[in-house]
Amino acid sequence: MRFVLDCDTGSDDAIAIFAAVGHPGLDLVAVTTVNGNVALEHVTDNTLRALDLAGADVPVRAGAVRPLVRPDLPVPRHVLNKDSAFQKHGLGLPEAVSAVRDGHAVPFLVDFFMDAANADVTLVATGPLTNLALALALEPRLVERIPRLVVMGGAHGNGNVTVAAEFNFWADPEAAEAVLSAGLREVVIVPLDATHSAPLTEADCSALEVNAVGTAAASLIRHRIETDRAAHATAAAPVHDPMCVAYLARPDLFTATVEAHVSVETAGARTLGQLLVDTRPWKPEPANATVALRASAEVYREFLAEALT
Repeated sequence: MRFVLDCDTGSDDAIAIFAAVGHPGLDLVAVTTVNGNVALEHVTDNTLRALDLAGADVPVRAGAVRPLVRPDLPVPRHVLNKDSAFQKHGLGLPEAVSAVRDGHAVPFLVDFFMDAANADVTLVATGPLTNLALALALEPRLVERIPRLVVMGGAHGNGNVTVAAEFNFWADPEAAEAVLSAGLREVVIVPLDATHSAPLTEADCSALEVNAVGTAAASLIRHRIETDRAAHATAAAPVHDPMCVAYLARPDLFTATVEAHVSVETAGARTLGQLLVDTRPWKPEPANATVALRASAEVYREFLAEALT
């Protein structure tokens, strides 16, 4: 299956890249980067490092340096991450030897998906949706040309950056709302509900350590486990972004989903970036997305083992 990855490469995006390259049933044809987990220049460098380690010659184009409307994240990164090393530049991966391609990610996405030769290519977005929102504004016909969008973002239950919001949608709520309300043909949302239902453990890390890529992935997962242990006294951690890639190869990954009308809060003082999933039987608007609520930990582990080892 061919797909384009739009990402803000931190640790879980890097694992998603490793899996996208390594799985025999997947064909990663291009990567676009967006401001998110870290600043765009570091996102792009992290992306190149991950692709180089995986041995993949995949074109990378850099995209939006800031959110769609706002000058910065709702809480600027230097304040938000003042005492945190959860996402860091370099990710402990070897320095990149490849280079980013010329041209901005947004016109690339427009040209790519307007080309009839790419009518079967899925778009997977694992960061803020700024690039896609800009592309849709530049070329509204994309709503009919992108066959499927798979998004890591939102939470039907509690968020992570705030009680209401997950980071990707919170980082650029206006972009998330613009994309989800655009009328795309098929949208699959992978929120925290699904990713938290299938956390990975130290045993899962050990099982991956059979080659350089698996060992790098295990190191990144361990860092997430240790961070979660310090905050929540748990010995497992959700690894969000690779779940979007896993779904492409293993559509049986999700064990509970709901078809619903979804939207994103852009103005609430306490609810900014919240994903609203309207499951009421009398909802006034038709469903515009499939929302994953639970995932199979067994299927997820099987996918990662096949892709990374």
